[in-house]
Amino acid sequence: MRHFLALLNNRQLFRITLIAMLMVGSFTACRKSDGRFSESIAPSFYSSDVLDKWMTLEVRIYKDATGIGNGAFARPFAHSGICAFESIDPGLLSWKHKYNGLGDLPETDKFKKYIWPASVNASLAEFNRNFFTTANLNTTDLAAIDSLENAIAATFSSENAETISRSVAFGKSIADAIFAWSLTDSYNQNNALPYTPPVGPGLWVPTSPTPPAGPFWGNDRRIIANSGDNDAPGAPIVYSEDPSSDFYKQVNDLYQASKVLTTDQKNMALFWRDVPGVSTPGHWMNITREVISQTHSRLDKAALAYALTGICLNEAVISVFHYKYVYNQVRPITYIRNVIGDATWSPYIATPNHPEYPAAHAVLSSSAAVALTAVFGNIGSFTDHTWDYLGFPTRTYNSFHDIALDAGNSRFYGGIHYQPSINTGLKQGTTVGSNIVNGLFPFSDFDK
Repeated sequence: MRHFLALLNNRQLFRITLIAMLMVGSFTACRKSDGRFSESIAPSFYSSDVLDKWMTLEVRIYKDATGIGNGAFARPFAHSGICAFESIDPGLLSWKHKYNGLGDLPETDKFKKYIWPASVNASLAEFNRNFFTTANLNTTDLAAIDSLENAIAATFSSENAETISRSVAFGKSIADAIFAWSLTDSYNQNNALPYTPPVGPGLWVPTSPTPPAGPFWGNDRRIIANSGDNDAPGAPIVYSEDPSSDFYKQVNDLYQASKVLTTDQKNMALFWRDVPGVSTPGHWMNITREVISQTHSRLDKAALAYALTGICLNEAVISVFHYKYVYNQVRPITYIRNVIGDATWSPYIATPNHPEYPAAHAVLSSSAAVALTAVFGNIGSFTDHTWDYLGFPTRTYNSFHDIALDAGNSRFYGGIHYQPSINTGLKQGTTVGSNIVNGLFPFSDFDK
């Protein structure tokens, strides 16, 4: 826990450097290589409205899509964000030489004008059309991709047709390159592999007749090569059925708490249940969208936040699912029924069909919190409206760190994770997130 807090507390040097880079990017985007000024307007001069519209649609798509596991929605989030970020020609800010296994990306013509929102619009439409098909999305949502693209494109009708055509072509070329690269991460191959859980004392027993979720996600290629450095959580508490043991105690703490849940604890568990719903990555996408709106961020900063948060979530999923299937720790429902002896006990929310340790919500959320804190610092009071459409009470936070803690702890009150697994997950996710920020911004002195 102290590691999590320390990494999120000292942000000043990073944010000064980031702001300086954004200013340099805005200036250099308006210049030609020979020192003369081009006609293109820098991305920082545009609003982030185009991103708000696309992120809103993507949240809806995540809610409706089928055949994609909860954590797997980090993949389209991350790659879509990269499409947006790279299609504004970020110049010095580009990460194109830092993406693991990706060759050169298409380049703009520095001597010609581009309309960056048009590039972003075309790029996100192209990526979503490529990623989502009739196999996982209904025809209404598939049609909505084209409709949104056309509606936004119509707002550029007063611009020069050749400039718009050039901008659209650049955005689509970025999306095609990113999508082709995404197919080489081994996700599809890994998820087609059969898996038989090991059997023995203290080992996870599947809680659903459906196939185990993500047993080989940990083998996926990472977007940032070093994102997993030092992310090993260490072994969980040694399994025991002795009532005086630490293992029994951690389970009994959860069991006793489950009998006296307060209204707020129940609300917390439901608020972060995420499935069925927009998915956990989709929940964080919506938080990112709301933060962009609350801070009135311009297009360049919004795209950076979108990409960085998605990358941190994607890498966190790979990290946590790797170790889940290394340790295969038993879930509370199995231990409470079979060892404590309450054969009718059930958690407040349904238990996901994968091993207990570490807690995925904690890993994903702390990694996302690192990304958002890196870009926005402490924005003060923030109210999460993700579940307004379900009539859930909103939840208000004072920092991104507080959101991550809430998400992690919700799984204890939901009855599906032991508290030590949550605490470990928060530290693990922070390590993953800080690895990414340090890898993309090595001058930030982030972890000092």
